[in-house]
Amino acid sequence: MQITLRQLRIFDAVARHGSISRAALELGLTQPAVSMQIKQMEDQLGLVVVEQVGRKFALTEAGHELCFHAARIGNQTAAMMTAMDQFRELERGVLRVAVVSTANYFLPPVIASFSKDYPGVRVSLRVANRDCVLAAVSSNEAELAIVGHTPERGDVVAQYFMDNPLVVIAAPNHPLASSQRIDLCRIEEEILVIREQGSGTRAAMERFFAEAGISYQPGCELNTNEAIKQAVQSGLGIGVVPAQTIELELQAGRLAVLRFNGFPIVRRWFVIHRSDKRLSNAALAFRTRLFGGKDGAKKCADRNQARAPQPVSAHA
Repeated sequence: MQITLRQLRIFDAVARHGSISRAALELGLTQPAVSMQIKQMEDQLGLVVVEQVGRKFALTEAGHELCFHAARIGNQTAAMMTAMDQFRELERGVLRVAVVSTANYFLPPVIASFSKDYPGVRVSLRVANRDCVLAAVSSNEAELAIVGHTPERGDVVAQYFMDNPLVVIAAPNHPLASSQRIDLCRIEEEILVIREQGSGTRAAMERFFAEAGISYQPGCELNTNEAIKQAVQSGLGIGVVPAQTIELELQAGRLAVLRFNGFPIVRRWFVIHRSDKRLSNAALAFRTRLFGGKDGAKKCADRNQARAPQPVSAHA
């Protein structure tokens, strides 16, 4: 059976007006077109639903039953279109984003701004290490992901939106804290508190050391930047962390940036999604926000950076 919504709308108009001509006038159709659609629908049903009584048209018993269901279908169709309009206009929906833990330091103001503009869109934020974030995108558990290094595969689209410099930190009383330039090979003499395997920060650090021909002495292996900072403050070694994570500690004098040659390592923030994924309007709006729309990620980071003491590179 191939009854269409168009046929049901035409039938509803005929049932309400009791007239082919008035139904045609309401729908902007010709009378023959209305009659043809009613005839085709009756042929599909194998039933007569409209019969002529004098100069008017009336519903048969089957027609009355069809009219009841047509009204319900019409109401459901209208509700469906209203819901689709709400999704299109960002009045409702769910935005699923996966981010590496470091992004948590600049992302909350962006999410707050987005939620203020689109209060009907619920933001589901998953924070994990890089491997888990990429897995969330691959499995479609997240529409968008924010990472510090693009995956080497062709099934994702990655777009750069902001820098993510890595710096070496130490306790303020560290012997090298007051040095203006430190040879990179000096790092081999230090105990390095490091992130866990799967962390983008650790991967970038190890690539940099390998390219420079530098080895390092691993100390504690920790799974968050907060844990790294606490360990370094306690004198367990030095660490490599994103500069965006230490604003408060620098202001309070609880950490110092060591000025090793070659640092900061300038990484980049990327927003990624599956190449075969058609992004929702919510995801498209959020991605635009990251690229510098109203209160975008880069604007928030620039404001924070302007307030914080700046790590100095040996090349500055």
